[in-house]
Amino acid sequence: MAPLGAFLLLLAFVLAAYAVASSIAGARRRSSRLIESGIGAFYTVAAVMTVASGVIIYAFVAGDYSIRYVQRYSDAVQPVFYRITSYWGGLDGSVMFWVFLLSCFGAVAVKVNRERHRELIPYVVAVIASVEMFFLFLMIIHNNPFSTYLTESPTDGRGLNPLLQNFYMAIHPPTMYLGFVGLTIPFAFGMAALFTGHLDDSWLRAVRRWTMFSWFFLSLGLTLGMLWAYEELGWGGYWGWDPVENAGMLPWFTATAFLHSVMVQERRGMLRVWNVSLVIITFLLTIVGTFLTRSGVVQSIHAFGEDPELARYFVIFMISTTVFSFGWVIYRLPMLKARHELDSWASKEAAFLANNWVLLFSAMFVLFATLFPTITEAINGERLTVGPPFFNRWMVPIGLILLVLTGVGPLLAWRKSTISNLKDQFLWPTVSALVVGGTMLALGVRVWGSGVCFTLAGFVMGTLTQEMIRGANVRRGMTGTDFVTAIIGLVSRNKRRYGGYTVHVGIVLIFLGFAGEGFSRDEQLLLKPGQEATVGDYTLHLDAIRVTDDGQKQMITGHITVKDKTGEVIEQMRPAKWFFRKHEQEPTTEVAIRRTIAEDLYIVMPAFELEEQTASVEVHINPLVNWVWFGFAVLALGTGIALLPETAITFAVARLPAEALTASLLILSILLSGGMASAQHVETGQDPRLQLSSPKAREVAHKLACWCGGCSKLPVGQCSCGHCAIERSKIDGMLKEGKDEKQIIDFYVATYGGNQILSEPPNSGSGRVAWLMPIVVGAGGFLTAAYLAMRWSRRSAFAGAPTGAEDPEMAARLDQELRNLD
Repeated sequence: MAPLGAFLLLLAFVLAAYAVASSIAGARRRSSRLIESGIGAFYTVAAVMTVASGVIIYAFVAGDYSIRYVQRYSDAVQPVFYRITSYWGGLDGSVMFWVFLLSCFGAVAVKVNRERHRELIPYVVAVIASVEMFFLFLMIIHNNPFSTYLTESPTDGRGLNPLLQNFYMAIHPPTMYLGFVGLTIPFAFGMAALFTGHLDDSWLRAVRRWTMFSWFFLSLGLTLGMLWAYEELGWGGYWGWDPVENAGMLPWFTATAFLHSVMVQERRGMLRVWNVSLVIITFLLTIVGTFLTRSGVVQSIHAFGEDPELARYFVIFMISTTVFSFGWVIYRLPMLKARHELDSWASKEAAFLANNWVLLFSAMFVLFATLFPTITEAINGERLTVGPPFFNRWMVPIGLILLVLTGVGPLLAWRKSTISNLKDQFLWPTVSALVVGGTMLALGVRVWGSGVCFTLAGFVMGTLTQEMIRGANVRRGMTGTDFVTAIIGLVSRNKRRYGGYTVHVGIVLIFLGFAGEGFSRDEQLLLKPGQEATVGDYTLHLDAIRVTDDGQKQMITGHITVKDKTGEVIEQMRPAKWFFRKHEQEPTTEVAIRRTIAEDLYIVMPAFELEEQTASVEVHINPLVNWVWFGFAVLALGTGIALLPETAITFAVARLPAEALTASLLILSILLSGGMASAQHVETGQDPRLQLSSPKAREVAHKLACWCGGCSKLPVGQCSCGHCAIERSKIDGMLKEGKDEKQIIDFYVATYGGNQILSEPPNSGSGRVAWLMPIVVGAGGFLTAAYLAMRWSRRSAFAGAPTGAEDPEMAARLDQELRNLD
C-alpha cells in the first residue's frame, strides 16, 4: 500500500506541473489542443488524488501499521468511523486531504465554467494546479503520509487523540477545508482576469456562487467547532479565541466583505480594485490559517505540532504569492478604474464601504492579536499571552457595529438617500429598537453588552420585517395574490436579496445567543451520594459515583437526578471522567447537557474521590445558547435560497387572479436535539483538590491564563482543568489571608515567569503595543476610507460642474433602475 500511495502523490505532482505548463503554453499560442491537454491533466489529478485517498483510508481500516501515519493516529480497538476520519486527524493526512478536496473542487469549477469563460479557463487551471503543486511538494519531500518504518513495524497503533473521537470534530475539519479550498476558486478566476485583461464583471459572476458556497462551509465549520468546544472542553463556553479558531475566522471576515462589496461593483461599477484585492487577501488568509495550525508558530491544543522547516516553505509561498498577485493588480490598475464615484455618504455604497472596512479591520486585528505572543517572543524573548478577555474587549464593540450596519444597509438607497426617504425608512426600525431597549431596561438587563445587543437586534429585525412586508404588499398589488404567495413570489424573483435577508435574520439570532452570556450563572458544588443542592431553578441530587469499562477506556460516572422548582424529576444526567488506556495521562471530562430553547443546564464533574464517594460538580446555566445553533440553521436556509437557480420557485412568479387559491406554504421547523451530550477535555495528570472556591477567587483567577500546557490559554477562573482548580484553591487561601487582588497577581507574575501568565497583555512595555495597535490601525483605516470617499465625492461633483446640474429626469430613471435591480 505505501509504495502505491507514494507513487500516486508523485504522479499527481507531475500531472499538476504538466497542467500548468500546457495550459499557459496553449493560451499563449492559442492552441486549443494544448489547452485541452492541460485541462485533461488537471482532471486526472483529481482522479489520482481520489485513488490515493482510497489507499490511505484502506490502510486505516485494515490496520496497516507499517505506515507511520496510520500507526500514529489509529489502533485496533478504534471504531471504524474514527479510523476513517483519522485520515485528516494529523498533519500529513490533512495536507493530503486538502489537495484531494482542491483537485475535486477545481475540476468541478473548470467543468461548469468551461464554455462560458473560455478565455479565462487555461489560467484558472494553471493557478489551481500551482497551488496543488505546492502542497504536493510538501508531502513528497517533507510530510509524506505514506512513509513507512525502516525497522520492524509495530503490531498496534497509538490511537487517535480522545479529543478528536467526537462526531462534531470528525466532520469539522472537512467542512473547514471545503471552505478554505473553495476560496482558491475565486482567487484563480481573479488572477486569470488579471492575466488576460478581461476585467469586466463576468469573472465576478463566475466566482460569486463559489465564494458564497465556500463562505457557507466556513460558517458551518466554525459552528461545528463551537459545538465541539462546547461539548468537549468542559468549561461551559464555546469560543475561546484559540489561535486555531482564529485561523478559521480570518478568511470568513474577508469573504463576507467580498460578498457585500461585489454588489457595489455589479450595480455601480465601483470598488473594482478593492474586489480583486479582497479575493487575493482572502486566499492568502486561507494559507495563513493553514500555516498557523501546522507550523508551530502559535501555541494551541488544536495545532498539528511544531515544524520549523514546514514554516519556512509556507513563508516563501505566501511572500511569493503576495508579490506576484499584487504586482499584477498594480500592472492592471488602468483597467480597473471605477466607472462611477461615490455620490453621497447616505447611500448603500457608503454603508457597504463601512461594512468592508470594519470586516477587514476585524480580520487584521484578530491576526495581529493571534500572532502578538510570537512577535513579542521574537523581539524580547517574553511570550505575552493574549487571552479571551483581550479579544472580547475589542471584538464586542466591533460586533455591535457590524450588527448596526446589518440593519442600516437595507434602509439606504443606491447613489443617494433623501431626507424624506431616510425618515420613512428608519421610522419603524427605530421604534422597534426603542421598544426592545426600553423593555430591557425595565427588566434590569445590563446595558453594555447584552442590553445594547438586544436593542440593536430589535432594530435589525425591524428593518428586515419592514423590507419583507413592503415588498410583499407591492407584489400583492401587482399580482392580486394573497400575502403568503406574494412573499414566496418576492423571494423567487430575487433569491439573492431575500436569501441575504434570511442570512441576516440568522446573524441576529446568533447575536441573541451571544447576548445570553450576560445572564449566565456558574456554581461549584461538593456532593456525596444522597446530598443535593439548588442552583437557580434546578435542584441537583447525587445518586452515586460508578465505575465501568468498555475495553477501550475506564469510565467514572456521576449519576445525578435533576428536579425543577416543584420537586418534579426532569432529567437524569451523567457527567463523567473517561480514562483511555493509550492516553491515560490525558483523561477526558464528559459533560452532561440538558437543552431547552431558553437555556442549557450544563454539568461537569472535574474531580472525584471513589473511596469517600465525593464529587466536585460544576454547574453552568447558559441562557439562549441554543439560539446560536438555531441562528446558524436559519443562516444555512438563507444561503440555500441565495444559491437556488433562477428557475426555482417559478410557480409563485406568475400573475394569479385575486380569487385564486392560496399557494401552499411549506413550514420548515428546525428542532434542537435534547438530552445529554458528551464532552472531553485534556487534563494535566494532577488531581484537583475537592474544595470549593469563592466567586471572588474566580474573579481574580480570571486575570490569569492557564499555563498547564493542555488548554487553550483560557482564564484560570474559567478553565475546568485540574491545574486551574488547584490554583483557584490557592487564590482562595490568599484572599482569606487578607491579600488583595494586586498582591495575588504580582505573586503569580513573580513566581511563574513574568507577564506571560496574565490573560491580557499589560498596558506597559511591549504589552502596550497590543493596546495601541488596534487604535492606530483603526483610526488610520477610518481616516483613509473617509479621505478616499471624500475624493470620490469631490471628483464626482467636479466632473459634473461644467455641464451644469444633473438632469433630474435622467437621475430619476437611474434610481428607478437601481431599485429594480434590487
